[in-house]
Amino acid sequence: MVEIKLFNRWSFEDVKVNDPGLKPYINLDPVIVPSTGGKFSQKKFGKSKVNIVERFVNKLMVPGHRGKKHLISSGRTTGKSQTIINIVKEVFERIEKETKKNPIEILVGALENASLREEISSYQIGGTIVRKAVVTSPQRRVDSALSIIVQSSYRKSFGNKITMTDALVDEIIHAYKDDSSNSFAIKEKERIEREASGAR
Repeated sequence: MVEIKLFNRWSFEDVKVNDPGLKPYINLDPVIVPSTGGKFSQKKFGKSKVNIVERFVNKLMVPGHRGKKHLISSGRTTGKSQTIINIVKEVFERIEKETKKNPIEILVGALENASLREEISSYQIGGTIVRKAVVTSPQRRVDSALSIIVQSSYRKSFGNKITMTDALVDEIIHAYKDDSSNSFAIKEKERIEREASGAR
């Protein structure tokens, strides 16, 4: 039987999720092209059944979108999914060239390192707002890691000479290395966890 590889180049077989909490939420089912055309969009928590590379592509379509408000500008990145898929393919080629490893493995490692373990939730008691540290659910951990990586890359490239491809390669590799001095995603994760530990 012929092995299914991403873009007919990168295998999913040897890629493993080391964090047991995230294992059910990072889908590594083999695909050639990461596009299901919204097959799982109407199902509750259907995104967990979507391949992780496709979820990464979907986040890149609207990096500034957060909930129902565009708190961060999305600029000119929305549009054809094929354009974004081509960017991701180029990013993976560059990651493979720089690290000599499977880029899917690098992406999964970056997401594991950038995912929050706890954050702050605010609720009202009488007339005061209380901030309390809460454990982040595994589904949200993957969502927030994808968002932070994409948004930080977009900020680096927007209005600068750095291309989106360069910014993504840089961010993913440094997040994989857990390098907080060069990765905004790791820096942001540490900041939120530090705030949460102070609110315990």
